[in-house]
Amino acid sequence: MPETSRRGLLFGTAAVSAGALLTACTSNEPKKTEPAGNSAPADDKPGKAVTIGFAGPQADHGWLNAINVNAKSRAETYSDVTLEITEGSNDTAAQIGQVKTLINKKVDVLVILPADGKALTQVGLEAMKAGIPVVNLDRIFASPQAYRCWVGGDNYGMGLNAGHYIGEQLKDKPNAKVVELAGIDNLELTKQRSQGFADALKNYSNIKLVARQAADFTVESGQAKMAQLLQAQKQFDALWNHDDDQGVGALRAIKQAGRDEFIMVGGAGAKSAMDAIKADNSVIKATVLYPPTMAASAIDLARALGQSKGISGLSEMEIPTSLTLYSAVVTKDNIDQYLPTGFN
Repeated sequence: MPETSRRGLLFGTAAVSAGALLTACTSNEPKKTEPAGNSAPADDKPGKAVTIGFAGPQADHGWLNAINVNAKSRAETYSDVTLEITEGSNDTAAQIGQVKTLINKKVDVLVILPADGKALTQVGLEAMKAGIPVVNLDRIFASPQAYRCWVGGDNYGMGLNAGHYIGEQLKDKPNAKVVELAGIDNLELTKQRSQGFADALKNYSNIKLVARQAADFTVESGQAKMAQLLQAQKQFDALWNHDDDQGVGALRAIKQAGRDEFIMVGGAGAKSAMDAIKADNSVIKATVLYPPTMAASAIDLARALGQSKGISGLSEMEIPTSLTLYSAVVTKDNIDQYLPTGFN
């Protein structure tokens, strides 16, 4: 898959409340600010009307569709927010055109989830220079001057937490074997997830990663690559799958092979994975979140930026320049807490 696909984008929990944000500016340069006591806190009460432009890639994957749903749903909770949302495209030229249209409409704030962060950096810079603050969602631009704030998931932490969960399950098993069904190897996020997983397993001397296959974040590739792993490895104790969409295919291959001697940990937080964890009648016992609720957080941030409101709870006079979400591990013990965030 090309770098521009959502399949290069993936899934911690936490929508940050607009009540955690402070006075905003349209560039990364500090500006004159009023004393904190004079800065009205951002809250759910109606304030200055704000038009937020939202541009993301094509929703060709469950997680990306959930990004759109979260953005729209959050915007609808604010009577003072109007959301201008583009159709979405995996073609970088088309997405650049969509962002330029939003700039020309003179929206108050932009939220951009770029299909390709590097390719869309220039249009992010254009928006910032035009006085429109940009909230960069998930895939980061090549220059910090192209955005006011970045919000996204923790890919390294995703692998780290998956590895620690598996490690704790297998810590008393001699010569434990683990396999990994990764994403797309030429993507940085896949490398980060695999590195975090490998680093976590270093804490467990009894566990060895015996096989790894890179899939394509699709059901079809998940099934094909998992079938290859199962054929090559006649016995193992745990599987970490980077993505719950490809995990649907992986589970099909596992069922077809009649294998159940291992535990499976998924990635992202799809509803299908959570339902299976709750049912507790298959190999999947956990999933590590990469929450699409980050889009709701981006809307909160954009609203605060557009209203130049401060917030209670932070001493700083400005919103942070970056916000990395946590990759929680969801198991049958906490499934009811996270099930509402599951996406189709």
